Amino acid sequence: MTSSLPTASASLSPSPNSLAPLTLPPALLSPVLVRLLAPFRAEPVFAAAGVFMLLLMLPTLAALAIEPRTLLGQNLWIKPLKFEVSLAVYLLTLAFYARWLPPGLTRRLWYRIFAAAVVFACLAEMLWIGGAAAFGTASHFNTSEPFMTRLYPVMGLLATLITSATALYAFFIWRHKSPALNAALRLSLTTGLLLTLPLTLTVAYTLAGNGSHFVGTPGPNAATLPLLGWSRETGDLRVAHFFALHAMHFIPAFGFVVGKAVTQRKAASFVLAFSALYVGLVAYSFVEALRGDPFLAMVG
Repeated sequence: MTSSLPTASASLSPSPNSLAPLTLPPALLSPVLVRLLAPFRAEPVFAAAGVFMLLLMLPTLAALAIEPRTLLGQNLWIKPLKFEVSLAVYLLTLAFYARWLPPGLTRRLWYRIFAAAVVFACLAEMLWIGGAAAFGTASHFNTSEPFMTRLYPVMGLLATLITSATALYAFFIWRHKSPALNAALRLSLTTGLLLTLPLTLTVAYTLAGNGSHFVGTPGPNAATLPLLGWSRETGDLRVAHFFALHAMHFIPAFGFVVGKAVTQRKAASFVLAFSALYVGLVAYSFVEALRGDPFLAMVG
């Protein structure tokens, strides 16, 4: 008696008309994975925390889509979203730069404690900002609620701890002299990272003491720069804060480009000149805001 059921071998045999699963050649896939996973090998703590901040954007975007409440004319979840993006970029940048730290540094006990403290500070900042949004109140410059008033300086200390990682990285990248870095890129990396701390703290502590992002009072429908939201009617200290914090990106990017275009000796001089101009840009936008003038007032 013969069975009408197909045999195992027949059922597992592919049909001539079936399509084979789409696969990427190992030669193509490996370099992509190597580049994507490099920060996780060099600095897994910061890399994982950066990815977590990116994932945290998903519920924030969902809240932004359904939340009708506003604060000072802006949806409550805009600020948490901005900080999630900023912290993700910051942590992933450090994880990327960690490849040029001395070998074994990120496995030392003191460094692991420091990295854990930085990540804890980032999570605490997001809990503070996101919690304030959930309760419909302001996280920054909130003097109407005693608890938020007492919490504000604590968050300032945590922000200082977070930013201090740039100076630590600058010191060790400069001292290590990694053979993977040419002179111009190494100089631009350490200069950009080192400048980030004092420039950011100078603006941030002035901002905290000012009690507002603004110097002056913008109108209810005040013009702002697209995307960034900087005021076009009054002084806005967020401009200088943005440039100060991103010294760790703009200066190394310049060093990378110029190091490919000219000799290393010339490139080093260009990096130093660009760094001085960059400090001048931060100082200009800072003083301009303190005077109550919007950024690039002369072209507004």
